[in-house]
Amino acid sequence: MTEGTPSTRSINSINHISENDLGAVVVASSHGGLYSAYKAVTARVRGIILNDAGRGRDDAGVASLDFCGRYGVPAAVVSYMSARIGDVADMEARGTISDCNKLAARLGVTPGMRVADATACLLQGAFTAPGTPDAVSETRHEEPLAPGAQPLVCIDSASLIRPEDAGRVVITGSHGGLIGGDPHKAINVECAFAAFNDAGVGIDDAGIGRLAPLDRRGIPAVTVDYMSARIGDARSTLHDGVISRANDAAAALGMVRGRPLAQALRAWLAG
Repeated sequence: MTEGTPSTRSINSINHISENDLGAVVVASSHGGLYSAYKAVTARVRGIILNDAGRGRDDAGVASLDFCGRYGVPAAVVSYMSARIGDVADMEARGTISDCNKLAARLGVTPGMRVADATACLLQGAFTAPGTPDAVSETRHEEPLAPGAQPLVCIDSASLIRPEDAGRVVITGSHGGLIGGDPHKAINVECAFAAFNDAGVGIDDAGIGRLAPLDRRGIPAVTVDYMSARIGDARSTLHDGVISRANDAAAALGMVRGRPLAQALRAWLAG
């Protein structure tokens, strides 16, 4: 299948992508992990630009590059130190490319390039819609951690949270940045605790942007260090994550910088 009218779309979250983006070059300020790539390929985009989230453990923040390349989609990521993760307007204003796959490079995308110039490169050439990718599922599961305590809700993306998660401990694989800079979107329910990946913290401390708004709502929240846990992977957040930042409400529970998240949670829940 081919599509002949190039277009562009800018979105704060890869979760806003849809079948209407067929043949478009999409600029999304989500992390450049595996599921972001899956969403882009499934939407059959012409090209995709994401945030590298500091690359992080196992290069999870740029896993989109290889995945998109396997399905013929040119892909690039911007440096987490050039633009705020979760804020596509800032990404388009200040973002500079840090890496790209071979397909994007063939179209002229290079490290250091501005987002607008990279977008123009991705608009070039003939477009053939990619095939259906192998399934990559964002996961949601519950995991016990301390005897007698309610199981934790583990979700690879904060978008998977449900109303019934109110009052529960929620562990995510999402970055800790505010979506579109909106403090009301820090998390969508009044949970008992929330954990995120700090995405390298990045420019303007964007990767920890959710913590202060959640503190104002009385929700203890932490980020784990991006080199300790794979971004986009809630199991890794829980079992590998080392706390990098905590808001005041979380610090009062013993969530301190440098402490393994699972250890800190187990002590709190057992107490």
